[in-house]
Order: sequence, then C-alpha cells, then structure tokens
Amino acid sequence: MFDELSQRFEDAVKNLRGQAAISETNIDGALKEVRRALLEADVSLPVVKEFVDEVRRKALGAEVVRGISPDQKFIQVVHEQLVDTMGGANAPLAAGGKPGEPAVVLMAGLQGAGKTTATAKLGLHLKDQGRKALLVGADVYRPAAIDQLKTLGGQIGVEVFSLGTEARPEDIAAAGIAKARAEGFDTVLVDTAGRLQIDVSMMEEMVRIREACQPDEVLLVVDSMIGQEAAELTRAFHEQVGLTGAVLTKLDGDSRGGAALSIRKVSGAPIKFIGTGEKVEALQPFHPERMASRILGMGDVLTLVEKAQKEVELADVARMQQKLQEATFDFSDFVQQMRLIKRMGSLGGLMKLIPGMNKIDSGMLKQGEEQLKKIEAMIGSMTEAERRDPDLLAANPSRRRRIAGGSGHTPADVDKVLQNFQQMRGFMQQMTRGGGMPGMPGLGGGFPGMGGGMPGMGGGMPGSRGGRPAPKPAKPAKKRKGFGEL
Repeated sequence: MFDELSQRFEDAVKNLRGQAAISETNIDGALKEVRRALLEADVSLPVVKEFVDEVRRKALGAEVVRGISPDQKFIQVVHEQLVDTMGGANAPLAAGGKPGEPAVVLMAGLQGAGKTTATAKLGLHLKDQGRKALLVGADVYRPAAIDQLKTLGGQIGVEVFSLGTEARPEDIAAAGIAKARAEGFDTVLVDTAGRLQIDVSMMEEMVRIREACQPDEVLLVVDSMIGQEAAELTRAFHEQVGLTGAVLTKLDGDSRGGAALSIRKVSGAPIKFIGTGEKVEALQPFHPERMASRILGMGDVLTLVEKAQKEVELADVARMQQKLQEATFDFSDFVQQMRLIKRMGSLGGLMKLIPGMNKIDSGMLKQGEEQLKKIEAMIGSMTEAERRDPDLLAANPSRRRRIAGGSGHTPADVDKVLQNFQQMRGFMQQMTRGGGMPGMPGLGGGFPGMGGGMPGMGGGMPGSRGGRPAPKPAKPAKKRKGFGEL
C-alpha cells in the first residue's frame, strides 16, 4: 500500500529541488503532481481540492529558514497537511462508563470487510493491554459467523458468548452485557451482521441493537480496497446509526490509500485501528502522523519498535547483546532471530518501516525471504552441537556434506552460509561494541545480517550494505573499532 502514492509525492518534490525559494511559479508543478497523486490514490475529490489549496496557502506563506531548502519545507507542509487530513492524532478506544460497568463496543460493517476477524483482533489487542474482553456473536444470518468467532476466540484465549442463530441480535447483545457485568469482564465486543450493501432492514437492526446495549463505541469495519467509497460508507452509517470511529482493514493489500485519506474529512469519524494482515495479531492503533511518514517514504520507526517490544523479553535482549559482544552468537540464536522477525510481520513490511528502506525492490525482498527459508532448512539439518559451535563445521567437510544432503542443497551452499555467518558474527560484534543500531530491542543491534551479510544471500541483505563483505573479526589483542568509527 501507498507505494504509488509515495512515488508521486517524490516526483512532486523534484519540482522544487535546486530552487532558491517557494514561489507562485515553481509551486504549481509540485501541486499538480500532488493533485494527481491523490486522485490516483482514489481520494475523494472534495478532499483533494481542500488538501491542495491548504498546501498552497501554507507553503507560500512559510518562512524558509537557513539550512532548510524549499523542497524540504514543502515536504514538511505536505506532512503536516496529511496528518491534519487523517485526524491529527490517535483516537483511543473508550475505557468505559460507570464503575463496575463494562465498556461496550459495537462492531458494524458490510459483509466481506473482515468484521468478525477484526472483532477477534481487537479482543486480542485489549487482552495484551491487560483488559478482560468478552466477544459476543450476534451475527445470526451468516451461518459460519458465530463458529468463526468461537474459533478465533479459542486461538487467542478470549471467551465468546452467543445464544445461537435463533435469538434476536439485540437480545444476544443484551444477554452478553449482562454476563460481562456479572462475571467481571471490563469490555464487551459485539459482532453484528453485515450485508452486501446498505439497506433499510440492516440499519433498523443496528438501531435496535444500539438501543439495547447503549454502546460506548460504535466502530465501522471498512475494507480499504474500496477507496473513496469507504468514506461515503462511513458517512452513511454515521448519519443513521451514529459512529464513534472506523477500523480500516486490508491495508497490507493493493489498496491505494484513498480510504485512509478520505474517511475523517468526509465522514467526521476517526480511524481508530488498522488491519495490516490476515493474522489475528495484525491490528494496530491508527496514528495519523506515523501514516503520513509512511506515505512520504520516511518510515515508521515507532511502530517498528513497538512490534519488537511486543515480541521480545528484556532478559532475551541482555542475553543476545552479551553473546554478540563475545562472538558466541550461534546458529540456534540466528534461527531464533529469524523467527522473531516472522512474528513481527513480513520482511517487506518491516523494511518499509525503516527510513530509507522503502525503495528496496520487492523482488529482491522476496528473494531474500526465500533465501532465509533455505538457510533455516540447512540449520534444521544440523545437530544440536553443530548449531552451538559453527567451528565444528568449518573443520569437518563431511559434516557439511551431510547437512547439504539432509536439506536438499549443495555443499557449496552450506559453505557459503558458514562463511557469511562467520563474517556476520564478526561484524555484529563490532557493531554492538560501538553502540549497535538504536531502537531495535531484541535484534542484537539490528536485523540478522543487515550489516555484514546475511548467510547465503551473497554477502548482504538487499539494501543494507550493497552486498559488500563484512570485515573479519579482529584479533583479541587489538582494539576493535566501534560502529561510529567504521
């Protein structure tokens, strides 16, 4: 998502590079590209017009201070306007009303938007925050909806309540809230029925459910793939039911960004959460300033750090740091790091959160992920002793041949993995002694191999060091250079 939009914004900035100042003359070309970028991203036309007008007004009236070029100032203005268009700041979920009463969240949406899955994702999100949530299955029309919710609830360890498909949805919601009140649940998430399109009966039913449960939040789950129609859909629900926010799903797909940029301005309802994948863990609070940074290719380090912190224990961080400093990082540790990255998301998705990494070719990233699978297969063919002590492999060619046969690769492949692993271990030792890569807890100062060569990847992660080989470990008697001295 946003790749095309990001490229268009970069093209807009090129019109101002090398200029002495922002003027009526040179800003027209930049704004024309901005307008085209937003329209191609399927942003609502009134929103595009207001956006461009505001950027023009702010950019022409902006004071360009010494050391800041006109193109940099233009980026700043566009970033600020993107943040304002998407709502300004994160809109948190309501904590609840009276003491002893659970917070009630009513989930609405059209069929196929991912509403039931989003309900479970939100339940897991609340569980991770220490809240006790109850999922209520009130979708009595889609045969598998309640079963799907129960299956997802079992996976995440969150209780699901339902009265089956014969009861009225409003009665199910009321009974679920009564259960939550009696058993000490602090939040109730009510999954309601969706339709293929907005109709009178759907809206009437939503009004009845709302009156029965008096929710603290009414969240509309919207498929981001439908573009600017998402904003009109949100407005229609808001006018008839009264929304407090939206959950934007499928942001990991081929959506062009129009929904994220249109919903708040058109409907008035803030985006509260975004779905970034099919896994039940793939739900994030929506932060306009972070999304604006992603759109402009600036990355999103805060989200990256939050992902890492969620998966990593502090004790593991200290242990890994020590192993890297002592050059005792082994193949078992490497597999652990690879699996950590997999839990955080796809390699391509994570790279886009790192400033400057958004232009890495997707084909190279896919190739890198395939290489990681091959490496994991080779490590899986090693004995426990060989994983702990890679030097056993260096000294014994027959071990390497056995591993090659067991993993379906050639001895030369295993040799390359071993060589690059040794180089990577030396480089990461230098990097951690010099301070490491800040902001990536649990990754030993960075992604495995991002500095000095991913084993089996030709000496480097695409986009990291251009495939240059890592420096060999220095002898213990000599003083090693820190990362900042390289």
